[in-house]
Amino acid sequence: MARVKRGNVARIRRKKILRLARGFRAGGGHQFRTANQRVMKALCNAYRDRRRRKRDFRRLWISRIGAAARLNGTSYSRLIGDLKKSDVRLNRKMLAQLAMLDPAGFADVVSAGGR
Repeated sequence: MARVKRGNVARIRRKKILRLARGFRAGGGHQFRTANQRVMKALCNAYRDRRRRKRDFRRLWISRIGAAARLNGTSYSRLIGDLKKSDVRLNRKMLAQLAMLDPAGFADVVSAGGR
């Protein structure tokens, strides 16, 4: 049976991994086996954290809206319920922006929700 040397294929595969590992510390950036483990772990973390980021931002927006709602004499859950009943369609991201950057505008939204 003929011998298979795999020269180009193996080199291309290793270079792809080492390119992804650029910037990792110590052997994680130069040694193929260590770099391969680190890259696989990094890709898993990136996949997981793209989803986690959405949760984290939603939690942040909710806490900001809740703090601003308490300043306006209501609770977060009551505010959201009143906004849904009065058909005010503002998402939590926009409500949080309003609460931070335009407190007077947020107070108007709170009063519009409590009609």
